[in-house]
Amino acid sequence: MKTDPFVIERTYNAPIEKVWKAITDKDEMKEWYFNLEEFKLEVGFEFRFTGGTEENKYLHICKITEVIPGKKLTHSWKYDCYTGESFVTFELFKQGDKTTLKLTHAGLETFPDIPDFARHNFEAGWTHITGTSLFEYLEKIN
Repeated sequence: MKTDPFVIERTYNAPIEKVWKAITDKDEMKEWYFNLEEFKLEVGFEFRFTGGTEENKYLHICKITEVIPGKKLTHSWKYDCYTGESFVTFELFKQGDKTTLKLTHAGLETFPDIPDFARHNFEAGWTHITGTSLFEYLEKIN
């Protein structure tokens, strides 16, 4: 079983302030990520959303564990009625007038051994979210 965290980096043609707002403002997040009923950028705040495949929807339960404004956001990630807990970290790095996002998803091995929770599904999901959804959103607003 692979226990290394999944890590992906993407560089966007947008200033760090725009990328930070895109990953922390619920109105912007619904344009490229998930439509969250509520989201507050404060440690301890819990948010939920439903996602998954057409056949299997899962309630995601997340709690913010670290915030460094403009630089880093970490939240837990678990599923209602399933064991396991992982952590997603978004880190931003200024690259001139561009921004590099480093996304780390640690703890995937703690989830049950069922097909929907397979590592390759998280890899494909985050690759699409960071490489297509967020990229296209930032290009549109920049």
